[in-house]
Amino acid sequence: MARYKDMIPYIVFGVLTTLVNMVAYWLLAHLLKCGVMPSTIMAWILAVLFAYFTNRQWVFHSEAHTIQETAREIVSFFLCRMATGIVDWGGMLFFAGCIHWNDVLVKFVMNVVVIILNYVASKWIIFKHRKE
Repeated sequence: MARYKDMIPYIVFGVLTTLVNMVAYWLLAHLLKCGVMPSTIMAWILAVLFAYFTNRQWVFHSEAHTIQETAREIVSFFLCRMATGIVDWGGMLFFAGCIHWNDVLVKFVMNVVVIILNYVASKWIIFKHRKE
């Protein structure tokens, strides 16, 4: 059970990150009329910033203490999120932009896929705990 101790807070903050992403996307795309792709990218940036601070502090309990360790952690976090962001953007571009499926539904489905990929990257790459 201890092996999965970070899953509950990850799910909670994953849901909150998804809310940040979805609300920001809706406000930008539907209220401010920024368009699908600019809204997707801006919402992604806000969600990644929210996710980094919550994941670092409350989910994976970062062990990075020096400037070098923290810089490595931040860079790897943003690079992994960029990779999953490309998955999100590609899905939005294809399903919402080209096929014209409901953009909010596509955004939700893409967020589920991205949350799973981000958990794997966070657990095994970014916030991997040092062996004693």
